[in-house]
Amino acid sequence: MSKEESKNNSVDKIISFCKRRGFIFQSSAIYGGLGGFYDAGPLGVEMKKNLKEFWWKEMTQNHENIVGLDSSILMNPKVLQASGHLSAGFADTLMECKKCHKRFKKEELKNDSCPECEGEMTDPKKFNLMMKTFIGPLEDEASVAYLRPETCQGIYLNFKNVLDSMRVKIPFGICQIGKSFRNEINPKNFIFRTREFEQMEMQWFCHPNKADEFFEYWKEERLKWYQSFGIKKEKLRATEVPKTESAHYARKQVDIEYLFPFGWGEIEGIHNRGDWDLSNHSKHSGEDLMYFDEKTGKKYFPYIIETSVGVERLSFALLAEAYQEIEGGRTKTTKSVKKTEILLKIDKKIAPIKIAVLPLVKNKPELVKKAKDVYVALKTHFVCRYDETGSIGRRYRRTDEIGVPFVITVDFDSLEQHDVTLRDRDTMNQERIKIKDLVNIIKERLKD
Repeated sequence: MSKEESKNNSVDKIISFCKRRGFIFQSSAIYGGLGGFYDAGPLGVEMKKNLKEFWWKEMTQNHENIVGLDSSILMNPKVLQASGHLSAGFADTLMECKKCHKRFKKEELKNDSCPECEGEMTDPKKFNLMMKTFIGPLEDEASVAYLRPETCQGIYLNFKNVLDSMRVKIPFGICQIGKSFRNEINPKNFIFRTREFEQMEMQWFCHPNKADEFFEYWKEERLKWYQSFGIKKEKLRATEVPKTESAHYARKQVDIEYLFPFGWGEIEGIHNRGDWDLSNHSKHSGEDLMYFDEKTGKKYFPYIIETSVGVERLSFALLAEAYQEIEGGRTKTTKSVKKTEILLKIDKKIAPIKIAVLPLVKNKPELVKKAKDVYVALKTHFVCRYDETGSIGRRYRRTDEIGVPFVITVDFDSLEQHDVTLRDRDTMNQERIKIKDLVNIIKERLKD
């Protein structure tokens, strides 16, 4: 198998796994799907929720002077005119195959022929990435609006509101999680490049003289954050983007990249946006968005250091990092039996389901009742799953496959001793724990 075939095979396995186990589904699949759009399944939505909560806590609780915001998806079109999104600066160069009519970004082509059928390509032309819609009953120029291409513009528009209401002082940050939309020419690599995606962004406002210092600070902080929940250091890199390829607003740009099965890909961008955003919105709106420094008595436009994470891209990276195929299984079997077991060794903080509760067998009513009582007691504290179908070994394997950190087995001793077996996913160690102590013990172990 070639290296390229191996990469595609790895991605295909993750795609199949995500559908089979309820992490990610193709949007509108029963109607043939819609390119560049995906739905989070029952486990995927829990995983994304955990990931976003973990990021939010990191920004608003583990760092000083960062507050939150939730701005609207639709904004006055003048906002996007001022930000440069309606100009040629926010566009891709499109080329179309005259034979198969597939479209590609110019930079994706190694030569002048189609990578799919080797057909002749059209001349390159600019293609704006904005998604257009209309507000109100008439679809005319007066009612044109756009789905936001990034969440940050809403933060800049509310810069003065946050200053006035929260009485923060520079340096400070505003963070936001929300949906963004880009009319990508060629969505690809599963959920890596999509047309609807979610961003976790933080905008750090600082004095221009401190911008370089804060840029390096946030770059290092973000790299440390990824390693704090299991992404290996050797699978991360910070790549400085040349000025010729960087965003139009960026004085400096570094991409934090992860080594996906298909190769290196960006999961977060760190940008020094200078005073581009506040000065342009001040100019176009007529609103004074300068910051008044009470100590010096001077006004200036703050520089902005931006950290912008793609939720879907990071979710893909975490699934790729955690997905393991174990030849022969995790327990001893007879030599004649060949099997491959899947283990999703995802960080406990991100795991969609924290605990599975299993009765040893399902044909003993007293065991089932005891197991369900334990499940009911725990599910007010944790996201839990109850499972009584199949052999106990098969049920263990199912929990491993979806990344459940802890499995509780209720057996016959539980009826008399009021304790259960607690199994750790990563070590496979099993220990007896009193039922009354379960909540506190599991809460403590989920902090590790």
